[in-house]
Amino acid sequence: MSEKYTAQLSEFMENVKAKNGHESEFLQAVEEVAEAIIPFIDENPKYQGSKLLERMVEPERVIMFRVPWLDDQGNTQVNRGYRVEFNSAIGPYKGGLRFHPSVNLSILKFLGFEQVFKNSLTTLPMGGGKGGSDFNPKGKSDNEVMKFCQSFMTELQRHIGPDTDVPAGDIGVGGREIGYMFGQYKRLRNEFTGVLTGKGITWGGSLIRPEATGYGTVYFAEEMFKTKNDSMRGKTVAVSGSGNVAQFAIEKILQLGGKVVTASDSSGYVYVPGGIHSDKLDFIKELKNVKRGRISEMADKYDDVEFFADERAWNAPCDIHVALPCATQNELNGEDAEKLLGKGLILVAEGANMPSTPEAIEVFHNAKIPFAPGKASNAGGVATSGLEMSQNSLRLSWTREEVDEKLHNIMKSIHEACETYGRDGDHIDYVKGANVAGFVKVADAMLDQGLV
Repeated sequence: MSEKYTAQLSEFMENVKAKNGHESEFLQAVEEVAEAIIPFIDENPKYQGSKLLERMVEPERVIMFRVPWLDDQGNTQVNRGYRVEFNSAIGPYKGGLRFHPSVNLSILKFLGFEQVFKNSLTTLPMGGGKGGSDFNPKGKSDNEVMKFCQSFMTELQRHIGPDTDVPAGDIGVGGREIGYMFGQYKRLRNEFTGVLTGKGITWGGSLIRPEATGYGTVYFAEEMFKTKNDSMRGKTVAVSGSGNVAQFAIEKILQLGGKVVTASDSSGYVYVPGGIHSDKLDFIKELKNVKRGRISEMADKYDDVEFFADERAWNAPCDIHVALPCATQNELNGEDAEKLLGKGLILVAEGANMPSTPEAIEVFHNAKIPFAPGKASNAGGVATSGLEMSQNSLRLSWTREEVDEKLHNIMKSIHEACETYGRDGDHIDYVKGANVAGFVKVADAMLDQGLV
């Protein structure tokens, strides 16, 4: 970046920090976008003079509320609920709900801000938002989760609707939680509408939705390989995480002929030298989705699986050609990135939201390693949520094959948009491409709609 743009970026970020100084995750997300957008605006007079970026970093609305509920012992518990409605220029607010003790306003603002650009890239008419609570569903009974979800939705229902704001699931919010919240919304509003996505198949959900984020990440990675006349076949892949995204990323990699050697959770990672095949993947799904156990239990069952406590998947003692961080934000740092380069890394695609630190991204960029940011590579989840919204509006249910084909085409379109704005000779800067492509669609809509 030239001295001119560095100075502009510094001035812009100082203004953002003055208002959001304690929100580190949000500031990180904003700076990554601003680095790409400030030069783009300077080179395109159409976007000058309207303070578009300054308006984009301010949420249209932030809702915060208390969530009281009774546990199984009859004790009163109180959590904090949030919904950040960030930008509705191209459609209703759309973004997940996260239930996790780490949830705070900074994390939700970063996620909501990223969601604006991610949803723009999908080509579907969806604005950006995010929400959740510091409630931890782990260790809670179904009855306690139901009571919390009903209390949470009792307040949230005032602010959402199929044409206003359509939440989905995220970390800690799966089919069980979506079901309880949908039931409470229906009870309070006396209407059956597509107000939430990630619903059960028998009551308005979409086929492929559980698989979509993981599948989409791998579809995007395959498009990245195609630019090099290569493919996933025969590649050794390190995947972090063991939840929904990681599970289906592993499944799709296996279908494309790759070998996945790791999976992880907050306790550490497992290393599988021979690769995670279908039987071991089925075990992970049962362990995480039904038993809600720890990844270390995989090493207890299989002799050829080794567990490394309190370590990250990027430390796996083998060559790693592809890294797919699918767990949580800032899980892959600069030191990890340097280690991966020494293991033969040729490609990175983010399955989680902002899992790579700025230092890691700089290492990848300096080494000319193709790196796909989550707003592009993991957009398959929200894209399929958009397809679920379409099916709900039409009162139709598409087949698995129809949804998968639409998802695959959307990921191809996102890759094309990133390539259009990010190609520099033989190299594609996917971060720049994703940010500029996402910005253009939202900015055009904001200009058309006036100063609102």
